Amino acid sequence: MIKLTARQEQILNLIRDAIESTGFPPTRAEIAAELGFKSANAAEEHLKALARKGAIEITAGTSRGIRLLGERARANPAAAQSGTDFLPQVPAALLMQLPLIGRVAAGSPILAQENLEKTYSVDPALFSAKPDFLLKVRGESMRDVGIMDGDLLAVKKVDSAKNGQIVVARIGSEVTVKRYRRTGSTIELLPENPDFKIITVTPDDEFALEGLAVGLLRTWH
Repeated sequence: MIKLTARQEQILNLIRDAIESTGFPPTRAEIAAELGFKSANAAEEHLKALARKGAIEITAGTSRGIRLLGERARANPAAAQSGTDFLPQVPAALLMQLPLIGRVAAGSPILAQENLEKTYSVDPALFSAKPDFLLKVRGESMRDVGIMDGDLLAVKKVDSAKNGQIVVARIGSEVTVKRYRRTGSTIELLPENPDFKIITVTPDDEFALEGLAVGLLRTWH
């Protein structure tokens, strides 16, 4: 049993709450702001202490590179956005079948037959909510939240989202993964990589939410 200080438990709860509400862990700056620290460096020191105790794993070079470990990861399956083989050792009868979406044909529904590459059998316990499909991630615009090119994003179909959630959105013929933010009537899609620009949805854009990210699968080659 890992012994943690009250502050460390508080930070773990904050990480858990962020994962449950948005699908992904908070940044150091967000932790500092929430807990009243003077700088993100203070949050970093607490995270390093948690990593030394084996409560979390930190991925260097990413602002949201935090993963819960052990019992806490099992209690929060969405947190295991994992670097492990996602094919689970569970009875076949308990697995769910998820279609994998590759490149989306212009003008077609995201689950149209021509967009389906294959079907995976996965353990539903891996996700924070039951997904409807997997989307193959292309590009590095969400790198700093740990979503990398080639990853499989588990997506639950929705037609609305809360600010801060990771969504799959369609703008015209393009499908993109971004963090959602709406202010009044203005919708912005935020990247998690400073090399990419914020996308502002205009009234003239054909815009639709295709789904909400509820987990991430990664295969190793």
